[in-house]
Amino acid sequence: MMKIDVKGHSTYCYTGGKPFDAAKPTVIFIHGVLNDHSVWILQTRFLAHHGWNVLAIDLPGHCRSAGTPPASVEDAADFILALMDAAGLKQAALVGHSFGSLIALETAARAPQRVSHLILVGCAFPMKVSPVLLENSVTKPMMAIDLVNTFSHSTLAPPPSTLGPGTWLYGGSRALMKRVLASNTKDKVFHIGFKACNDYRNGEAAMALVTAPTLFLLGRQDQMTPLKAAQALIDKAAHAKIVQLNVGHQLMTEDPDGVLFAIRDFLTT
Repeated sequence: MMKIDVKGHSTYCYTGGKPFDAAKPTVIFIHGVLNDHSVWILQTRFLAHHGWNVLAIDLPGHCRSAGTPPASVEDAADFILALMDAAGLKQAALVGHSFGSLIALETAARAPQRVSHLILVGCAFPMKVSPVLLENSVTKPMMAIDLVNTFSHSTLAPPPSTLGPGTWLYGGSRALMKRVLASNTKDKVFHIGFKACNDYRNGEAAMALVTAPTLFLLGRQDQMTPLKAAQALIDKAAHAKIVQLNVGHQLMTEDPDGVLFAIRDFLTT
């Protein structure tokens, strides 16, 4: 791991167990709402041990990163570009899940020459959030966490490659979300993330500006960002590849190997 000062605040970056070397090709992993770097544990460790730099971040105001949670996708994209500057990176591949996919998209649109590959996991545009979830993320966050986990998974238990036999996906994801929520009691980190997703309006225009090859990595059983909700972006992408996995919204835990192989193959072909 390493910490990078970005705009005066410490940003936590998981490096997959290898020292960071700005001369290597680099992949930046961006998590979704009430998640952190740990959702990418398998993918980052593999890439780090196969010739890549990885920076799996905690977004500002989340867990080990200081600062204020980004109030919009645009603010978060500015943060990613500032992170790249602080790390001495001229270019990187971007991988984002859910909220993170919108952040990666907006970043690639703002600085096309700085993004070598764009990988959008569980992506949709518009990424609408129900009024009930928006309200409960403030007034009844534990209820909102339970709702999100109900709609984010298509199975109760993963294959052994995630965390081993006996792992309970609902419980693991719920524990992570509670931990992220508890890490920042000053800001409404849950609501801020959901509202940023719901308010983002630049998706199609941003996609039209992207020059990097783009992978849409989608779950066939995703109820949070259904397959059809990515079509508007796919139609605007100049260089699109689509991979569908037979999972829900939490692709990285339901099919970690499938996500890894899709990312690996896309980055190396």
